Amino acid sequence: MRIGMSELVVILVVALFVLGPDKLPVYAKKMGEALAQFRKYSDEATKEIRESVVEPLQEAQRPLREAVEPLNELDKAVRSNVKDVQKSLADIGKVTPEKPEKEVQKECTEEAESVEEEPTTDAEENKDEKQKRGEL
Repeated sequence: MRIGMSELVVILVVALFVLGPDKLPVYAKKMGEALAQFRKYSDEATKEIRESVVEPLQEAQRPLREAVEPLNELDKAVRSNVKDVQKSLADIGKVTPEKPEKEVQKECTEEAESVEEEPTTDAEENKDEKQKRGEL
């Protein structure tokens, strides 16, 4: 919370009326000394907290960070490998610039035709004959 200039003027005017013009400088001096002492104690407390709490925690965290570092590197390596695999899977079936789409379709139809022209087995021939005779 910050006190602006207008709030400070109001406080000084009220203090002037309450304390009077004779005692105001004495109390102002005491207030300044109290604030200086408060600042000194708060700086000392901050320094003590830093030395007794923050620095030991940082010392304790250092070995943990060193232990976790290889795991982070492994994580990065695994993630990059997973991205490569995902990209490879996404690229499967895509038409490459070397083979235009019409050539790919032509190859597919040729493969389908070659499958249809394959000789049938004896069991299939027997089944066809029985169907012609009406046995099935």
